[in-house]
Formats: sequence, C-alpha cells, structure tokens
Amino acid sequence: MQTGGVATMKDLDKLALALPETEKELEEGRATYHVGGKYFCFQRRARRDAVDAETGERLTDVLVFRVADQDMKDFVLADDRGVWFTTPHWNGYSAVLTRVAFLKQIDRDELEERLVEAWLTRAKKRVA
Repeated sequence: MQTGGVATMKDLDKLALALPETEKELEEGRATYHVGGKYFCFQRRARRDAVDAETGERLTDVLVFRVADQDMKDFVLADDRGVWFTTPHWNGYSAVLTRVAFLKQIDRDELEERLVEAWLTRAKKRVA
C-alpha cells in the first residue's frame, strides 16, 4: 500500500540531501550521494550484468542503495513487486538495486526509509 505518493528522482535528491552531512556528486549526469566520503546511494552506469529482460539492452537507470547486511538485503529482495533486485556483480555486497523506472511503484515513504537505512550504513555514529 502506498501512503506517501509516488516517488520521483526529485524526491530521491531532496530526501538524500536532507540527511546530515550528505554530499552529492555528479558524474556524466548520474548522482552519487556520500556521507563521510562513503557512498550510500548512486545511479550506476550501464553494465553488462544488468540488462532489460525483454530487449537485452543494458540498463542505464539502475540505482544502488546500501543495506545493513545480508539479512536486510534478503528482506528487501523478498518484496513481491519486483522493484528491488540484485545482479551477480552485487553478490556478497550489502546493497540492493532498483530502476528509476520503478520509482513510480515505490512511494516517498518507502524511498525515504531506504535512503535513511542506506545513510545509516555509512554515517559516523556521532552524526547518526
């Protein structure tokens, strides 16, 4: 059930930058959000391990969110909507992926929760 309205990239930017000591870096139009010099969310460039199931084309709109651990990753990936996923490249890493195109299936509250959780994995305790 969506309660906070459909999420957008503008929401992602606003919510991420509202977190203490967050900095944004742009590379070729893709944003990376850092706290204490460590990323917690970013839009990655097209890679061969993330392709559209129908066309086989490399996905250019993949967002990466850090998670606390493998248990949290498994929990997020268990969402039956299929908006959160991983690829072989991310096996063993505490991160989940989604697509910008999938934000319309995620509400702002869920996006904020994902961002806060990601931020907490990287922020220093005194900042958190």
